[in-house]
Amino acid sequence: MMLDATDRTLINRLQEGLPLTSAPFDGIAAELGITVDDLLVRLERMKDIGAITRFGPFFDAAAMGGAFCLCAMAVPEAEFKEVTEQVNAFAQVAHNYQREHRLNMWFVLATETPEGIAEAADAIEQATGITVLLFPKLQEFFIGFRVAA
Repeated sequence: MMLDATDRTLINRLQEGLPLTSAPFDGIAAELGITVDDLLVRLERMKDIGAITRFGPFFDAAAMGGAFCLCAMAVPEAEFKEVTEQVNAFAQVAHNYQREHRLNMWFVLATETPEGIAEAADAIEQATGITVLLFPKLQEFFIGFRVAA
């Protein structure tokens, strides 16, 4: 199923942020001339067809005193499922991806303090016996993405 003009406008509008109100979709639905129910159905459909992969907040951990760090591990294929479960058991692991590469497990650590990154990585190493490589953000770039209507 293709995206229609309203879907595309909705994607673009949601990237501008949501109002911090008890009913954040009401105003956006009104802007688009649709109902809130239609807006929510459209979001779910776009997730189902893979037009969007997720819809949720993005927090600036550093601005709140915390930290994010991209991490990688070289996990023996025979142990991958077990190590995935061990890594994902840590509350600091935001998301985890398998890649076809020597470094085949990539995940993001999100911690309440910058020091928490090393602490979490050390704990994961202790639990798995596998070195966690840290790839901290050196510079942030914002790339505005817009869909042509």
